[in-house]
Amino acid sequence: MQGHQLEVNTKKRNVGKTIFWSFTLIAMVTLLLGSCESITNKEISNLKLWYNQPAKVSSVKTSKYVKRNDPEWLEALPIGNGALGAMVYGDVNIERIQLNEETMWSGSPDDNDNPVALEAQAKIRKLLFEGKYKEATALTRLTQVCKGVGTGHGKGANAPFGCYQTLGDLWLDFEKESTYQNYHRELDMENAVVRVSYTQEGVNYKRELFISHPDQLMVVKLTADKPGSISFKSTLTRPENFKTIAKKDQLVMQGTLSNGKGGKGLQYMTRLSAINKNGTISYKDSNLIVKNADEVILYLTASTNYILDHPNYVGRPYQSLTAENIKLGKEQSYDQILKSHIKEYKKYFNRVSLQLTSSLDTIPTDIRLNLFKESSVKSDLHLVELLYQYGRYLLISSSRPGTMPANLQGIWANQIQTPWNGDYHTDVNVQMNYWLAEVANLGEMHLPLFDLMESIQKPGAKTAKIHYNAKGWVVHPVTNVWGFTSPGEKSDWGMHVGGGAWLTTHIMEHYDFSLDKEFLKERFPILKGSTEFYMDWLIPDPITDKLISGPSVSPENKFIAPDGSISKICMAPAHDQQVIWQLFQNYIDAAKVLGIDDDFLIDVQKAQSQLQGPKIGKDGRLLEWNEEFEEVEKGHRHISHLFALHPGFQIDIVKTPKLALAAKKSLDFRVKNGGGHTGWSSAWLINQYARLGEGDNAEKSLNILLTKRISNNLFGQHPPFQIDANFGATAGISEMLLQSHTDEIRLLPALPSQWKNGEVKGLCARGGFVVDLKWEAGELVNAHIYSKKGGVAKVKYKNKIISIDIVAGDSVSVPL
Repeated sequence: MQGHQLEVNTKKRNVGKTIFWSFTLIAMVTLLLGSCESITNKEISNLKLWYNQPAKVSSVKTSKYVKRNDPEWLEALPIGNGALGAMVYGDVNIERIQLNEETMWSGSPDDNDNPVALEAQAKIRKLLFEGKYKEATALTRLTQVCKGVGTGHGKGANAPFGCYQTLGDLWLDFEKESTYQNYHRELDMENAVVRVSYTQEGVNYKRELFISHPDQLMVVKLTADKPGSISFKSTLTRPENFKTIAKKDQLVMQGTLSNGKGGKGLQYMTRLSAINKNGTISYKDSNLIVKNADEVILYLTASTNYILDHPNYVGRPYQSLTAENIKLGKEQSYDQILKSHIKEYKKYFNRVSLQLTSSLDTIPTDIRLNLFKESSVKSDLHLVELLYQYGRYLLISSSRPGTMPANLQGIWANQIQTPWNGDYHTDVNVQMNYWLAEVANLGEMHLPLFDLMESIQKPGAKTAKIHYNAKGWVVHPVTNVWGFTSPGEKSDWGMHVGGGAWLTTHIMEHYDFSLDKEFLKERFPILKGSTEFYMDWLIPDPITDKLISGPSVSPENKFIAPDGSISKICMAPAHDQQVIWQLFQNYIDAAKVLGIDDDFLIDVQKAQSQLQGPKIGKDGRLLEWNEEFEEVEKGHRHISHLFALHPGFQIDIVKTPKLALAAKKSLDFRVKNGGGHTGWSSAWLINQYARLGEGDNAEKSLNILLTKRISNNLFGQHPPFQIDANFGATAGISEMLLQSHTDEIRLLPALPSQWKNGEVKGLCARGGFVVDLKWEAGELVNAHIYSKKGGVAKVKYKNKIISIDIVAGDSVSVPL
């Protein structure tokens, strides 16, 4: 699909094959020289995505239901503040700005827990222990599913599960058809601003767009260098459920989404207003009309009545909030709003810098990416820099304290039926969204994930009781904004029972990096509730007496059972056992920090020691299932049985070298057989190989991602678009440069041989440390460590280990 998409895009573009290849010779020389130069020789290039042509809107129609993303949408540039998002096309004669609001979900709360599930589990276990996988699978498919339609098979826009949807589109029709010259479009990641400029009919036009977090506004500034040159008609539309009307000095689009049960769901409102310099502005019917202005500033805000509060989920005063946002925004100057936006954004973005090359960025981003894809020499260090910081930019733009967490598409979705409902997949995807948060110095952006966990405690406790007669809480492979915690509508994928254990690892991650004891105390009940569930769910293996989980699945993978059937359901898949081990370890560590020493802690410690641990097969690979079953798809995209290597830490190249070698063999086998073929899977491989200390293989996985699964706007592709690949890539690059998952801070643990010279500043390590590194000719030449809270940093570089006691607020140079 990706290759076809690139072909279609190339045909549409003003930049055809002749222009493309005219860049090639200069570009390749630039890229190759840039990869070899010393960092100190040239000016550092800017962190911008930039293009010499717009994303075309002339042939685009907003559709309700499409299986794949509109190719031109994958050329548009994203902006956001966690609550509002937009995709800027930058077309000349008709501008389209596709809009999103964090809570635009159809659907409603629903009872999906299945009372017949519990009574069948003992029989399923018995069948599995007897080797009757065909019968066990049939009974599982019949009983271990949710009640109702569940996710609607990933198409739940009109089901109670619901779907994250587009807010709609802001259109600016300049009512021209003339040609244009000197076109330039860019996303300035250092300031979170999109800019468009071009010349048309002898006039130089400029647009500047951003979404302010302090003011909760999208602001668009349009200017021209000749008086009276700006005229356009603007409106707000949506594929369904909307009405746009003029109200005094505003356009207001509002509507009600479907609740999935034939009734009314969430209510939403979008407001648009404008200020002009000279010329006229009028609001009529569904249009904002500008005539002969010198300058125009548009202000847009939006909200729904949703609040993340089980069981009602409504109550936000969206009408008054949006009215106040417009009022306060128009009382400020454009420069004031822009200044406060940049200041607030930079306090996060500027924490980390990564420099791998000093060559100037003279190649448009789409050309640069396509040159990389066409080249047999996979080396473009500036492209790596861009992708790394793009991941950080996207997280800041889609996940802020107090907002919803980043979903499968972050905050950007242009459809009514978003792929897989744009929900929260808990079998890798939502977790991958936040792998970068702590190490890339964006810990605050992690907080919405904990709010989501908090919101599913009560529904998850109900599911735990009905489905498993267990204490605590549980969630299966998907959840939404309505508290869905039941298994999916198909057990083959929906009986992933490890989601809660995996989610809660993020609680201890945030504490380990921040040392925020109050945070840990506040979120400890979530951690304990998950631990209680798995303590009740585990049973002794009838042969080994080890504690095992099940019936369950290794996410989405299947095997050939001893009875010859194809099965997914089993007892004690490695993934379950590993996430439960990690959960128990996190609980033990958290209890120690909080001074908790009770009988339950003793029980958890004992249970952890009795868990069925990782197993190695006859061929030296780490087993994915409790027995040495043959996998049906040898290159499967999920590598869930390597959770213990990453993001967990049960397996480590230093602490458990035999298991690490087995994990490597498993990883190599998957890759050899086509594994890592989706965007997020390639991103996970980067992290896995980094943990193994294999920098060149990590870089190879990164290059595969860039070659096969990155769009021209650098969005990651499953396909379709999934943002986890972007976040996972940034996390993986961080892991290549710094690791702290054991009791050591490892410096440059997986540095690729092609990254000869470089410098990174601001990466975080567990223990409250911030690390700056510089290397030349592949060797570390400088390292500084800053301590937020004070403590001993055990630092490792190659075979040298030193311990440094650092006072809180101090920075020390590491003796090399």
